Amino acid sequence: MALPEVTIYTDGACSPNPGVGGWAAVLLKNGCVYRELSGREEATTNNRMELAAALHGLLSLRKPHRVVVITDSTYVKNGICSWMSAWKRRGWLTAARQPVRNRDLWEQLDQVITHH
Repeated sequence: MALPEVTIYTDGACSPNPGVGGWAAVLLKNGCVYRELSGREEATTNNRMELAAALHGLLSLRKPHRVVVITDSTYVKNGICSWMSAWKRRGWLTAARQPVRNRDLWEQLDQVITHH
């Protein structure tokens, strides 16, 4: 049996960067809005808000789904599709052997992705 499909549109912003920020995620099933989520933080960065949007969208799914994440953040896209597997192999270090920024959110995202 095929998993149900959900599309998650995400965005995050911060002004100034760093500063007050917000994130939002809209989930669609069968082309219809299924869930709308949003949040804010007082002291954050744009990249953390972009990650939070994707993370909260995925966390809101109670059961496994086939998920498509739509984001304008190359940071989130590259992190999920390319960088994260290498970071984990290197013990959460970048190619330059520096600690991965926002590791706390990346690790949470990695855990939730494995359920979908």
